[in-house]
Amino acid sequence: MAKLKHMFKKTAVLFRDREDRNQEKKEPSAPEGLWLKCPKCGEVVYRDDVKAHGYVCPKCEGYFRIGTRTRIRMVADTGTFQEWFTDLETENPLEYPGYEEKIADLQEKTKLHEAVTVGKCMVNGLETVLGVCDARFLMGSMGYVVGEKITRAFERATEEKLPVVLFTSSGGARMQEGIVSLMQMAKTSAAIRKHSEAGLFYLPILTDPTTGGVTASFAMLGDVILAEPGALIGFAGPRVIAQTIGQKLPEGFQRAEFLVEKGIIDGVVERQELKETVWKLLKIHQDSMQYIHYGKTQNVENFPEIRSSRGKAGTDGKSELTAWERVEISRSKERPTTLSYVQQIFDEFLELHGDRAFRDDGAVIGGIAMFGGQPVTVIGQQKGKNVKENIYRNFGMASPEGYRKALRLMKQAEKFGRPVVTFVDTPGAACGIEAEERGQGEAIARNLYEMSGLKVPVLSVVIGEGGSGGALAFAVADEVWMMENSVYSVLSPEGFASIIWKDSKKAKEAASVMKLTAKDLKKLGIVEHVIKEEEPLTRENMGFVCEKLCEGIKGFLLKYTKCETEMLLEGRYKRFRSI
Repeated sequence: MAKLKHMFKKTAVLFRDREDRNQEKKEPSAPEGLWLKCPKCGEVVYRDDVKAHGYVCPKCEGYFRIGTRTRIRMVADTGTFQEWFTDLETENPLEYPGYEEKIADLQEKTKLHEAVTVGKCMVNGLETVLGVCDARFLMGSMGYVVGEKITRAFERATEEKLPVVLFTSSGGARMQEGIVSLMQMAKTSAAIRKHSEAGLFYLPILTDPTTGGVTASFAMLGDVILAEPGALIGFAGPRVIAQTIGQKLPEGFQRAEFLVEKGIIDGVVERQELKETVWKLLKIHQDSMQYIHYGKTQNVENFPEIRSSRGKAGTDGKSELTAWERVEISRSKERPTTLSYVQQIFDEFLELHGDRAFRDDGAVIGGIAMFGGQPVTVIGQQKGKNVKENIYRNFGMASPEGYRKALRLMKQAEKFGRPVVTFVDTPGAACGIEAEERGQGEAIARNLYEMSGLKVPVLSVVIGEGGSGGALAFAVADEVWMMENSVYSVLSPEGFASIIWKDSKKAKEAASVMKLTAKDLKKLGIVEHVIKEEEPLTRENMGFVCEKLCEGIKGFLLKYTKCETEMLLEGRYKRFRSI
Protein backbone atom coordinates (compact mmCIF):
# COMPACT_ATOMS: atom_id res chain seq x y z
CA MET A 1 0.00 0.00 0.00
CA ALA A 2 1.36 3.35 -1.03
CA LYS A 3 0.40 5.52 1.94
CA LEU A 4 1.48 9.13 1.75
CA LYS A 5 2.91 9.16 5.27
CA HIS A 6 5.78 7.16 3.79
CA MET A 7 6.15 9.47 0.80
CA PHE A 8 7.09 12.67 2.57
CA LYS A 9 10.48 12.96 4.24
CA LYS A 10 8.91 14.95 7.04
CA THR A 11 6.10 13.17 8.87
CA ALA A 12 2.79 14.94 8.58
CA VAL A 13 1.26 16.27 11.80
CA LEU A 14 -1.80 14.28 12.87
CA PHE A 15 -5.00 16.20 12.41
CA ARG A 16 -7.39 16.56 15.26
CA ASP A 17 -10.84 18.01 14.94
CA ARG A 18 -10.90 20.95 17.38
CA GLU A 19 -14.24 22.40 16.41
CA ASP A 20 -16.79 23.44 18.96
CA ARG A 21 -18.58 20.36 20.38
CA ASN A 22 -21.97 21.98 20.27
CA GLN A 23 -21.51 22.68 16.56
CA GLU A 24 -20.39 19.09 16.01
CA LYS A 25 -23.60 17.81 17.58
CA LYS A 26 -25.47 19.56 14.80
CA GLU A 27 -23.53 17.65 12.12
CA PRO A 28 -26.20 15.54 10.42
CA SER A 29 -23.70 12.83 9.36
CA ALA A 30 -22.67 12.07 12.92
CA PRO A 31 -24.84 9.27 14.40
CA GLU A 32 -26.67 9.99 17.63
CA GLY A 33 -25.75 8.35 20.90
CA LEU A 34 -22.56 7.44 22.69
CA TRP A 35 -21.75 4.35 20.64
CA LEU A 36 -21.21 3.64 16.95
CA LYS A 37 -21.03 0.42 14.99
CA CYS A 38 -17.97 0.17 12.75
CA PRO A 39 -18.96 -0.46 9.10
CA LYS A 40 -15.85 -2.60 8.56
CA CYS A 41 -15.36 -4.82 11.64
CA GLY A 42 -18.87 -4.53 13.08
CA GLU A 43 -17.56 -3.71 16.56
CA VAL A 44 -19.35 -1.19 18.74
CA VAL A 45 -16.98 1.67 19.56
CA TYR A 46 -17.18 4.80 21.68
CA ARG A 47 -18.33 7.75 19.61
CA ASP A 48 -15.81 10.24 21.03
CA ASP A 49 -12.95 7.83 20.26
CA VAL A 50 -14.08 7.59 16.64
CA LYS A 51 -14.36 11.36 16.41
CA ALA A 52 -10.89 11.87 17.95
CA HIS A 53 -9.45 9.59 15.24
CA GLY A 54 -10.99 11.54 12.37
CA TYR A 55 -13.98 9.18 12.16
CA VAL A 56 -11.71 6.15 11.84
CA CYS A 57 -12.39 3.03 13.89
CA PRO A 58 -9.79 2.80 16.70
CA LYS A 59 -9.98 -1.02 16.61
CA CYS A 60 -9.69 -1.94 12.91
CA GLU A 61 -8.80 1.39 11.22
CA GLY A 62 -12.01 1.14 9.20
CA TYR A 63 -13.28 4.41 7.74
CA PHE A 64 -16.69 5.89 8.58
CA ARG A 65 -18.36 7.90 5.86
CA ILE A 66 -18.52 11.54 6.86
CA GLY A 67 -20.79 14.39 5.85
CA THR A 68 -20.04 17.58 3.99
CA ARG A 69 -19.68 19.88 6.98
CA THR A 70 -17.35 17.51 8.80
CA ARG A 71 -15.23 17.16 5.67
CA ILE A 72 -15.00 20.92 5.24
CA ARG A 73 -13.97 21.39 8.89
CA MET A 74 -11.24 18.79 8.44
CA VAL A 75 -9.68 20.56 5.47
CA ALA A 76 -10.59 24.27 5.49
CA ASP A 77 -9.22 26.81 7.95
CA THR A 78 -11.88 27.69 10.51
CA GLY A 79 -14.45 30.17 9.23
CA THR A 80 -12.93 30.55 5.75
CA PHE A 81 -15.29 28.45 3.62
CA GLN A 82 -17.63 30.48 1.42
CA GLU A 83 -20.27 28.43 -0.38
CA TRP A 84 -21.09 29.19 -4.03
CA PHE A 85 -24.04 28.64 -6.37
CA THR A 86 -26.79 27.80 -3.88
CA ASP A 87 -29.43 29.38 -6.14
CA LEU A 88 -29.45 26.55 -8.71
CA GLU A 89 -32.71 24.60 -8.89
CA THR A 90 -32.96 20.88 -9.58
CA GLU A 91 -34.95 20.12 -12.73
CA ASN A 92 -37.01 17.07 -13.67
CA PRO A 93 -36.36 16.57 -17.40
CA LEU A 94 -37.95 13.09 -17.46
CA GLU A 95 -40.92 14.25 -15.40
CA TYR A 96 -40.06 11.38 -13.10
CA PRO A 97 -42.86 10.84 -10.54
CA GLY A 98 -42.06 12.09 -7.06
CA TYR A 99 -38.57 13.38 -8.01
CA GLU A 100 -39.14 16.97 -6.84
CA GLU A 101 -40.57 15.72 -3.55
CA LYS A 102 -37.58 13.40 -3.06
CA ILE A 103 -35.12 16.27 -3.57
CA ALA A 104 -37.04 18.50 -1.16
CA ASP A 105 -37.11 15.75 1.45
CA LEU A 106 -33.34 15.19 1.18
CA GLN A 107 -32.67 18.91 1.42
CA GLU A 108 -34.62 18.97 4.66
CA LYS A 109 -32.97 15.86 6.13
CA THR A 110 -29.35 16.65 5.17
CA LYS A 111 -29.51 20.46 5.31
CA LEU A 112 -27.67 20.41 1.98
CA HIS A 113 -28.58 22.20 -1.21
CA GLU A 114 -27.55 19.23 -3.40
CA ALA A 115 -25.20 16.24 -3.57
CA VAL A 116 -22.18 18.51 -4.01
CA THR A 117 -21.14 21.62 -2.14
CA VAL A 118 -18.62 23.99 -3.73
CA GLY A 119 -16.97 27.20 -2.64
CA LYS A 120 -13.72 28.88 -1.73
CA CYS A 121 -11.62 28.49 1.41
CA MET A 122 -8.13 28.65 2.89
CA VAL A 123 -6.02 25.60 3.68
CA ASN A 124 -3.26 26.57 6.11
CA GLY A 125 -3.41 30.05 4.62
CA LEU A 126 -3.46 28.99 0.95
CA GLU A 127 -6.53 29.90 -1.09
CA THR A 128 -8.29 27.17 -3.05
CA VAL A 129 -11.64 26.19 -4.52
CA LEU A 130 -13.08 23.30 -2.53
CA GLY A 131 -15.80 20.85 -3.53
CA VAL A 132 -17.33 18.03 -1.45
CA CYS A 133 -19.69 15.33 -2.70
CA ASP A 134 -22.01 13.73 -0.16
CA ALA A 135 -23.32 10.17 -0.54
CA ARG A 136 -26.24 10.88 1.82
CA PHE A 137 -27.88 12.90 -0.97
CA LEU A 138 -29.14 10.31 -3.50
CA MET A 139 -25.78 8.48 -3.17
CA GLY A 140 -23.98 11.57 -4.38
CA SER A 141 -25.35 10.96 -7.87
CA MET A 142 -24.62 13.51 -10.59
CA GLY A 143 -27.57 15.31 -12.10
CA TYR A 144 -27.82 18.73 -13.69
CA VAL A 145 -27.23 20.76 -10.52
CA VAL A 146 -24.21 18.67 -9.47
CA GLY A 147 -22.67 18.96 -12.93
CA GLU A 148 -23.46 22.66 -13.16
CA LYS A 149 -21.98 23.41 -9.73
CA ILE A 150 -18.75 21.59 -10.53
CA THR A 151 -18.51 23.21 -13.96
CA ARG A 152 -19.08 26.70 -12.55
CA ALA A 153 -16.56 26.02 -9.78
CA PHE A 154 -13.86 25.19 -12.33
CA GLU A 155 -14.82 28.17 -14.48
CA ARG A 156 -14.56 30.54 -11.53
CA ALA A 157 -11.33 28.90 -10.38
CA THR A 158 -9.92 29.51 -13.86
CA GLU A 159 -10.98 33.16 -13.76
CA GLU A 160 -9.48 33.69 -10.30
CA LYS A 161 -6.41 31.52 -11.09
CA LEU A 162 -7.06 29.17 -8.18
CA PRO A 163 -6.43 25.44 -7.70
CA VAL A 164 -9.33 23.05 -7.12
CA VAL A 165 -9.60 20.33 -4.46
CA LEU A 166 -12.59 18.05 -4.93
CA PHE A 167 -13.71 15.18 -2.66
CA THR A 168 -15.70 12.63 -4.62
CA SER A 169 -18.32 10.28 -3.22
CA SER A 170 -20.91 9.09 -5.67
CA GLY A 171 -22.83 6.20 -7.12
CA GLY A 172 -22.54 7.75 -10.58
CA ALA A 173 -25.07 9.32 -12.91
CA ARG A 174 -28.52 10.24 -11.59
CA MET A 175 -30.98 7.89 -13.26
CA GLN A 176 -33.98 10.16 -12.58
CA GLU A 177 -32.51 12.76 -14.96
CA GLY A 178 -31.64 10.36 -17.78
CA ILE A 179 -29.56 11.68 -20.68
CA VAL A 180 -29.23 15.09 -19.01
CA SER A 181 -27.23 13.38 -16.28
CA LEU A 182 -25.00 11.69 -18.84
CA MET A 183 -24.17 15.04 -20.45
CA GLN A 184 -22.76 16.33 -17.18
CA MET A 185 -19.78 14.00 -17.67
CA ALA A 186 -18.78 15.84 -20.84
CA LYS A 187 -19.58 19.28 -19.42
CA THR A 188 -17.47 18.90 -16.28
CA SER A 189 -14.60 17.34 -18.23
CA ALA A 190 -14.53 20.25 -20.68
CA ALA A 191 -14.40 22.76 -17.83
CA ILE A 192 -11.54 20.84 -16.23
CA ARG A 193 -9.64 20.96 -19.52
CA LYS A 194 -9.92 24.76 -19.65
CA HIS A 195 -8.71 24.96 -16.05
CA SER A 196 -5.76 22.69 -16.89
CA GLU A 197 -4.85 24.64 -20.03
CA ALA A 198 -4.58 27.72 -17.81
CA GLY A 199 -1.78 25.92 -15.94
CA LEU A 200 -3.80 25.43 -12.75
CA PHE A 201 -3.68 22.53 -10.31
CA TYR A 202 -6.54 20.08 -9.72
CA LEU A 203 -6.54 17.53 -6.90
CA PRO A 204 -9.42 15.02 -6.68
CA ILE A 205 -9.54 12.93 -3.51
CA LEU A 206 -11.61 9.79 -3.98
CA THR A 207 -13.64 8.60 -1.00
CA ASP A 208 -15.95 5.65 -0.48
CA PRO A 209 -17.72 5.09 -2.86
CA THR A 210 -16.66 6.69 -6.15
CA THR A 211 -18.24 4.87 -9.07
CA GLY A 212 -19.99 5.15 -12.42
CA GLY A 213 -20.10 8.37 -14.41
CA VAL A 214 -18.26 10.31 -11.72
CA THR A 215 -15.31 7.92 -11.94
CA ALA A 216 -15.48 8.25 -15.72
CA SER A 217 -15.31 12.04 -15.63
CA PHE A 218 -14.13 14.56 -13.05
CA ALA A 219 -12.84 12.01 -10.49
CA MET A 220 -10.08 10.76 -12.80
CA LEU A 221 -8.89 13.99 -14.41
CA GLY A 222 -6.64 15.38 -11.67
CA ASP A 223 -2.99 16.35 -11.93
CA VAL A 224 -2.54 14.23 -8.81
CA ILE A 225 -5.23 11.71 -7.79
CA LEU A 226 -5.41 10.52 -4.19
CA ALA A 227 -7.83 8.30 -2.30
CA GLU A 228 -8.75 7.42 1.26
CA PRO A 229 -7.80 3.92 2.46
CA GLY A 230 -10.18 1.19 1.47
CA ALA A 231 -12.36 3.42 -0.71
CA LEU A 232 -14.42 1.62 -3.37
CA ILE A 233 -13.45 3.09 -6.76
CA GLY A 234 -14.57 1.84 -10.14
CA PHE A 235 -16.74 2.37 -13.20
CA ALA A 236 -19.03 -0.63 -12.97
CA GLY A 237 -19.94 -1.83 -9.48
CA PRO A 238 -18.40 -5.07 -8.18
CA ARG A 239 -21.78 -6.80 -7.99
CA VAL A 240 -22.52 -5.99 -11.65
CA ILE A 241 -19.07 -7.17 -12.73
CA ALA A 242 -19.34 -10.44 -10.80
CA GLN A 243 -22.78 -11.15 -12.28
CA THR A 244 -21.66 -10.26 -15.80
CA ILE A 245 -18.50 -12.37 -15.91
CA GLY A 246 -19.76 -15.14 -13.62
CA GLN A 247 -16.59 -15.12 -11.53
CA LYS A 248 -15.68 -14.34 -7.96
CA LEU A 249 -13.74 -11.08 -7.77
CA PRO A 250 -10.30 -11.06 -6.12
CA GLU A 251 -9.96 -9.72 -2.59
CA GLY A 252 -9.41 -5.97 -2.55
CA PHE A 253 -10.70 -5.54 -6.09
CA GLN A 254 -11.60 -1.89 -6.90
CA ARG A 255 -10.33 -0.66 -3.54
CA ALA A 256 -7.98 2.33 -3.32
CA GLU A 257 -4.89 0.21 -2.71
CA PHE A 258 -5.75 -1.95 -5.73
CA LEU A 259 -5.89 1.16 -7.94
CA VAL A 260 -2.45 2.27 -6.77
CA GLU A 261 -1.04 -1.13 -7.64
CA LYS A 262 -2.69 -0.99 -11.06
CA GLY A 263 -1.29 2.47 -11.78
CA ILE A 264 -4.62 4.31 -11.87
CA ILE A 265 -4.14 6.71 -8.95
CA ASP A 266 -1.10 8.30 -7.33
CA GLY A 267 -1.47 7.25 -3.72
CA VAL A 268 -3.53 6.68 -0.59
CA VAL A 269 -3.74 9.33 2.11
CA GLU A 270 -4.89 8.65 5.65
CA ARG A 271 -7.60 10.94 6.94
CA GLN A 272 -5.51 12.14 9.88
CA GLU A 273 -2.91 13.42 7.43
CA LEU A 274 -5.36 14.84 4.93
CA LYS A 275 -5.11 18.56 5.57
CA GLU A 276 -1.31 18.50 5.75
CA THR A 277 -1.11 16.56 2.49
CA VAL A 278 -3.50 18.88 0.67
CA TRP A 279 -1.58 21.91 1.93
CA LYS A 280 1.78 20.50 0.78
CA LEU A 281 0.43 19.89 -2.71
CA LEU A 282 -1.13 23.34 -2.90
CA LYS A 283 2.12 24.91 -1.73
CA ILE A 284 4.15 23.04 -4.35
CA HIS A 285 1.84 24.21 -7.12
CA GLN A 286 1.73 27.90 -6.33
CA ASP A 287 2.74 30.13 -9.23
CA SER A 288 5.16 31.98 -6.99
CA MET A 289 7.10 28.76 -6.43
CA GLN A 290 7.97 28.27 -10.08
CA TYR A 291 11.43 28.94 -11.46
CA ILE A 292 13.06 30.53 -8.46
CA HIS A 293 16.41 31.93 -9.58
CA TYR A 294 19.28 31.21 -7.29
CA GLY A 295 21.40 34.27 -7.94
CA LYS A 296 25.15 33.80 -7.86
CA THR A 297 26.24 30.40 -6.65
CA GLN A 298 29.37 30.79 -4.59
CA ASN A 299 30.73 27.27 -4.91
CA VAL A 300 30.32 26.63 -8.61
CA GLU A 301 34.05 26.00 -8.84
CA ASN A 302 33.30 22.53 -7.46
CA PHE A 303 31.77 21.86 -10.85
CA PRO A 304 34.07 23.74 -13.28
CA GLU A 305 33.05 21.60 -16.22
CA ILE A 306 29.44 22.78 -16.11
CA ARG A 307 30.35 25.89 -18.05
CA SER A 308 32.92 24.20 -20.28
CA SER A 309 32.28 23.09 -23.81
CA ARG A 310 31.71 19.39 -24.24
CA GLY A 311 34.74 17.29 -24.93
CA LYS A 312 37.08 19.43 -22.84
CA ALA A 313 38.12 19.38 -19.22
CA GLY A 314 38.10 15.65 -18.61
CA THR A 315 38.19 13.98 -15.21
CA ASP A 316 41.30 13.05 -13.29
CA GLY A 317 39.65 9.84 -12.13
CA LYS A 318 41.40 6.69 -11.07
CA SER A 319 43.15 5.68 -14.25
CA GLU A 320 44.38 2.46 -12.67
CA LEU A 321 40.90 1.03 -12.82
CA THR A 322 40.05 -0.85 -15.98
CA ALA A 323 36.78 -0.39 -17.85
CA TRP A 324 35.58 -3.77 -16.62
CA GLU A 325 36.40 -2.88 -13.03
CA ARG A 326 34.26 0.23 -13.38
CA VAL A 327 31.44 -1.92 -14.80
CA GLU A 328 31.64 -4.12 -11.72
CA ILE A 329 31.65 -1.08 -9.42
CA SER A 330 28.62 0.37 -11.22
CA ARG A 331 26.74 -2.86 -10.48
CA SER A 332 27.69 -3.04 -6.80
CA LYS A 333 24.82 -3.73 -4.38
CA GLU A 334 26.34 -1.20 -1.98
CA ARG A 335 26.14 1.61 -4.52
CA PRO A 336 23.59 4.38 -3.83
CA THR A 337 20.27 4.01 -5.65
CA THR A 338 18.00 6.73 -7.00
CA LEU A 339 16.08 6.87 -3.72
CA SER A 340 19.38 7.28 -1.86
CA TYR A 341 20.14 10.44 -3.86
CA VAL A 342 16.56 11.71 -3.56
CA GLN A 343 16.66 11.43 0.23
CA GLN A 344 20.04 13.19 0.46
CA ILE A 345 19.55 16.00 -2.06
CA PHE A 346 15.85 16.93 -2.05
CA ASP A 347 13.27 17.88 0.58
CA GLU A 348 9.69 16.73 1.05
CA PHE A 349 9.71 14.16 -1.74
CA LEU A 350 6.20 13.05 -2.62
CA GLU A 351 6.24 9.88 -4.68
CA LEU A 352 3.51 9.58 -7.31
CA HIS A 353 2.48 6.26 -8.74
CA GLY A 354 1.31 4.66 -11.96
CA ASP A 355 0.91 5.25 -15.65
CA ARG A 356 -2.87 5.80 -15.32
CA ALA A 357 -3.41 2.84 -17.64
CA PHE A 358 -2.01 -0.52 -16.50
CA ARG A 359 0.06 -0.64 -13.33
CA ASP A 360 2.69 1.00 -11.17
CA ASP A 361 6.17 -0.13 -12.23
CA GLY A 362 8.45 -0.59 -9.23
CA ALA A 363 11.52 -0.19 -11.46
CA VAL A 364 10.73 3.52 -11.86
CA ILE A 365 10.21 5.98 -9.03
CA GLY A 366 9.11 9.55 -9.54
CA GLY A 367 7.39 12.45 -7.92
CA ILE A 368 7.64 16.04 -6.76
CA ALA A 369 10.28 17.39 -4.40
CA MET A 370 11.66 20.69 -3.16
CA PHE A 371 15.18 21.87 -3.94
CA GLY A 372 16.31 25.10 -2.33
CA GLY A 373 12.71 26.31 -2.07
CA GLN A 374 11.84 25.39 -5.66
CA PRO A 375 9.64 22.48 -6.70
CA VAL A 376 11.24 20.02 -9.09
CA THR A 377 10.13 16.75 -10.62
CA VAL A 378 12.48 13.86 -9.83
CA ILE A 379 12.38 10.58 -11.76
CA GLY A 380 14.75 7.65 -11.73
CA GLN A 381 15.29 3.95 -12.28
CA GLN A 382 15.39 2.13 -8.97
CA LYS A 383 17.29 -1.06 -8.13
CA GLY A 384 16.76 -3.04 -4.96
CA LYS A 385 19.08 -3.43 -1.99
CA ASN A 386 18.50 -7.18 -1.72
CA VAL A 387 17.04 -10.08 -3.70
CA LYS A 388 13.45 -9.43 -2.60
CA GLU A 389 13.63 -5.75 -3.50
CA ASN A 390 15.35 -6.47 -6.80
CA ILE A 391 12.58 -8.85 -7.78
CA TYR A 392 9.99 -6.17 -7.01
CA ARG A 393 12.08 -3.54 -8.83
CA ASN A 394 12.93 -5.92 -11.68
CA PHE A 395 16.60 -5.01 -11.12
CA GLY A 396 15.89 -1.48 -12.35
CA MET A 397 14.68 -2.66 -15.77
CA ALA A 398 11.58 -0.64 -16.63
CA SER A 399 8.51 -2.04 -18.37
CA PRO A 400 6.47 0.03 -20.86
CA GLU A 401 4.28 1.28 -18.02
CA GLY A 402 7.42 2.48 -16.21
CA TYR A 403 8.43 4.65 -19.15
CA ARG A 404 4.85 5.88 -19.48
CA LYS A 405 4.75 6.76 -15.79
CA ALA A 406 7.98 8.73 -16.22
CA LEU A 407 6.56 10.53 -19.24
CA ARG A 408 3.33 11.35 -17.39
CA LEU A 409 5.35 13.00 -14.64
CA MET A 410 7.52 14.88 -17.15
CA LYS A 411 4.46 16.29 -18.90
CA GLN A 412 3.02 17.23 -15.51
CA ALA A 413 6.28 19.06 -14.74
CA GLU A 414 6.04 20.87 -18.07
CA LYS A 415 2.51 22.06 -17.28
CA PHE A 416 3.60 23.59 -13.97
CA GLY A 417 7.00 24.86 -15.09
CA ARG A 418 9.03 22.51 -12.91
CA PRO A 419 12.58 21.53 -13.91
CA VAL A 420 13.10 17.78 -14.30
CA VAL A 421 15.97 15.81 -12.76
CA THR A 422 16.37 12.17 -13.79
CA PHE A 423 18.65 9.48 -12.39
CA VAL A 424 19.77 6.70 -14.73
CA ASP A 425 20.61 3.27 -13.33
CA THR A 426 19.51 0.30 -15.40
CA PRO A 427 21.04 -2.69 -17.20
CA GLY A 428 18.47 -1.98 -19.91
CA ALA A 429 14.75 -2.01 -20.57
CA ALA A 430 12.67 -4.98 -19.45
CA CYS A 431 12.71 -7.79 -21.96
CA GLY A 432 10.02 -10.39 -22.44
CA ILE A 433 6.70 -11.35 -24.00
CA GLU A 434 4.57 -9.06 -21.82
CA ALA A 435 6.83 -6.06 -22.39
CA GLU A 436 6.59 -6.54 -26.13
CA GLU A 437 2.82 -7.04 -25.98
CA ARG A 438 2.43 -3.72 -24.19
CA GLY A 439 4.67 -1.84 -26.64
CA GLN A 440 8.12 -1.55 -25.10
CA GLY A 441 9.64 -0.03 -28.23
CA GLU A 442 6.84 2.50 -28.61
CA ALA A 443 7.10 3.54 -24.96
CA ILE A 444 10.85 4.20 -25.25
CA ALA A 445 10.44 5.99 -28.58
CA ARG A 446 7.67 8.18 -27.15
CA ASN A 447 9.92 9.24 -24.26
CA LEU A 448 12.73 10.20 -26.65
CA TYR A 449 10.26 12.19 -28.76
CA GLU A 450 8.57 14.00 -25.89
CA MET A 451 11.73 14.70 -23.87
CA SER A 452 13.31 16.41 -26.85
CA GLY A 453 10.49 18.96 -26.73
CA LEU A 454 9.93 19.42 -22.98
CA LYS A 455 9.63 23.14 -22.30
CA VAL A 456 11.42 22.97 -18.96
CA PRO A 457 15.09 22.35 -18.09
CA VAL A 458 16.04 18.67 -17.95
CA LEU A 459 19.12 17.29 -16.17
CA SER A 460 20.07 13.60 -16.28
CA VAL A 461 22.62 11.96 -14.00
CA VAL A 462 23.97 8.46 -14.67
CA ILE A 463 24.58 7.04 -11.21
CA GLY A 464 25.25 3.37 -12.01
CA GLU A 465 24.55 1.45 -15.19
CA GLY A 466 23.34 3.24 -18.29
CA GLY A 467 22.19 0.41 -20.45
CA SER A 468 21.04 0.97 -24.01
CA GLY A 469 17.72 2.59 -25.02
CA GLY A 470 16.34 1.82 -21.59
CA ALA A 471 18.77 4.41 -20.19
CA LEU A 472 18.51 6.89 -23.05
CA ALA A 473 14.73 7.15 -22.50
CA PHE A 474 15.59 8.95 -19.25
CA ALA A 475 18.52 10.95 -20.64
CA VAL A 476 17.34 13.20 -23.47
CA ALA A 477 18.36 16.23 -21.46
CA ASP A 478 19.97 19.65 -21.64
CA GLU A 479 22.96 18.16 -19.83
CA VAL A 480 23.96 14.63 -18.91
CA TRP A 481 26.31 14.01 -15.99
CA MET A 482 27.99 10.79 -14.91
CA MET A 483 29.35 9.50 -11.66
CA GLU A 484 33.02 8.63 -12.12
CA ASN A 485 32.44 4.88 -11.76
CA SER A 486 29.23 4.68 -13.71
CA VAL A 487 28.99 3.34 -17.27
CA TYR A 488 26.83 4.20 -20.28
CA SER A 489 26.75 2.08 -23.42
CA VAL A 490 24.77 0.74 -26.36
CA LEU A 491 24.31 -2.56 -24.48
CA SER A 492 26.05 -4.58 -21.78
CA PRO A 493 29.63 -5.81 -22.34
CA GLU A 494 28.27 -9.36 -22.17
CA GLY A 495 25.77 -8.57 -24.91
CA PHE A 496 28.38 -6.81 -27.02
CA ALA A 497 30.78 -9.76 -26.79
CA SER A 498 28.00 -12.22 -27.57
CA ILE A 499 26.90 -10.34 -30.70
CA ILE A 500 30.31 -9.29 -32.05
CA TRP A 501 32.47 -12.22 -31.01
CA LYS A 502 29.81 -14.89 -30.35
CA ASP A 503 31.30 -15.32 -26.89
CA SER A 504 29.81 -13.58 -23.83
CA LYS A 505 32.83 -14.67 -21.77
CA LYS A 506 34.84 -11.93 -23.51
CA ALA A 507 32.91 -9.25 -21.62
CA LYS A 508 36.08 -7.82 -20.02
CA GLU A 509 37.67 -7.33 -23.40
CA ALA A 510 34.44 -5.86 -24.75
CA ALA A 511 34.29 -3.30 -21.95
CA SER A 512 37.68 -1.90 -22.90
CA VAL A 513 36.64 -1.61 -26.56
CA MET A 514 33.21 -0.04 -26.01
CA LYS A 515 34.37 3.31 -24.52
CA LEU A 516 31.68 3.12 -21.85
CA THR A 517 33.37 4.83 -18.90
CA ALA A 518 32.59 8.36 -17.77
CA LYS A 519 36.06 9.54 -18.78
CA ASP A 520 35.66 8.06 -22.27
CA LEU A 521 32.22 9.58 -22.77
CA LYS A 522 33.39 12.98 -21.62
CA LYS A 523 36.07 12.90 -24.32
CA LEU A 524 33.50 11.83 -26.90
CA GLY A 525 31.26 14.76 -25.98
CA ILE A 526 28.40 12.53 -24.82
CA VAL A 527 28.32 13.92 -21.28
CA GLU A 528 29.01 17.38 -19.88
CA HIS A 529 30.40 16.54 -16.51
CA VAL A 530 31.98 13.71 -14.53
CA ILE A 531 31.43 13.67 -10.76
CA LYS A 532 34.52 12.41 -9.03
CA GLU A 533 34.30 9.57 -6.50
CA GLU A 534 37.04 9.80 -3.86
CA GLU A 535 36.49 6.25 -2.66
CA PRO A 536 34.21 3.30 -3.46
CA LEU A 537 30.83 4.96 -3.28
CA THR A 538 28.26 3.53 -0.86
CA ARG A 539 25.05 4.73 0.73
CA GLU A 540 27.02 5.36 3.92
CA ASN A 541 29.72 7.64 2.47
CA MET A 542 27.78 9.47 -0.26
CA GLY A 543 27.48 12.73 1.68
CA PHE A 544 30.41 14.50 -0.01
CA VAL A 545 29.27 13.49 -3.49
CA CYS A 546 25.76 14.75 -2.72
CA GLU A 547 27.16 18.09 -1.62
CA LYS A 548 28.92 18.43 -4.98
CA LEU A 549 25.73 17.38 -6.77
CA CYS A 550 23.72 20.01 -4.89
CA GLU A 551 26.12 22.73 -5.96
CA GLY A 552 26.03 21.43 -9.50
CA ILE A 553 22.22 21.38 -9.62
CA LYS A 554 22.16 24.96 -8.32
CA GLY A 555 24.46 25.99 -11.14
CA PHE A 556 22.40 24.08 -13.68
CA LEU A 557 19.18 25.79 -12.59
CA LEU A 558 20.87 29.17 -12.55
CA LYS A 559 21.95 28.64 -16.13
CA TYR A 560 18.87 27.03 -17.67
CA THR A 561 15.91 28.58 -15.86
CA LYS A 562 16.93 31.92 -17.38
CA CYS A 563 16.65 30.54 -20.92
CA GLU A 564 13.75 31.42 -23.16
CA THR A 565 11.79 28.36 -24.22
CA GLU A 566 12.93 28.57 -27.83
CA MET A 567 16.59 28.82 -26.81
CA LEU A 568 16.20 25.92 -24.39
CA LEU A 569 14.70 23.62 -27.01
CA GLU A 570 17.13 24.67 -29.72
CA GLY A 571 20.08 24.07 -27.40
CA ARG A 572 18.80 20.59 -26.55
CA TYR A 573 18.31 19.83 -30.26
CA LYS A 574 21.81 21.00 -31.16
CA ARG A 575 23.27 18.97 -28.30
CA PHE A 576 22.16 15.70 -29.87
CA ARG A 577 22.41 16.95 -33.44
CA SER A 578 26.15 17.46 -32.98
CA ILE A 579 26.84 13.88 -31.85
